[in-house]
Amino acid sequence: MDSSFLVFLQKNPWHMMLFGTAVVTGGMLMWPLVSRLLGGTTPQVGPTEAVQLINRRDALALDVRDKADFAAGHIPNARNIPLPELDARLRELEKFKARPIVIICQSGARSAGVCGMLKQNGFGEVFSLRGGIGGWVEASLPVEK
Repeated sequence: MDSSFLVFLQKNPWHMMLFGTAVVTGGMLMWPLVSRLLGGTTPQVGPTEAVQLINRRDALALDVRDKADFAAGHIPNARNIPLPELDARLRELEKFKARPIVIICQSGARSAGVCGMLKQNGFGEVFSLRGGIGGWVEASLPVEK
């Protein structure tokens, strides 16, 4: 770095604050890309890709939201196993090990953990729905109540 830039930053505290803000903002913009490249072990699918998996490959749509959220609106033909019950009810999913499974939560954040758990239990193709049910609704896809 040129020493004149450091002198410029030191002349006024506002310069340092603006530079710091630019660095933090840039880091926040780059974080999703970096996290996907470094630790992106959970494959995500968008709503359109999920529809293709369900229609073409008979994928199971597994909704891990609680019963009230599921009743308020869910993907057609989705199976509901709330996240706190998933460990105890894992045997119900054994017959779907050979099929792709699309995990749905509210926003897409919790489904990544569920994908990891299912992978550890021998499930082959497990995908997280990017954006969760919110992304599904935003894509104007059908919802059952």
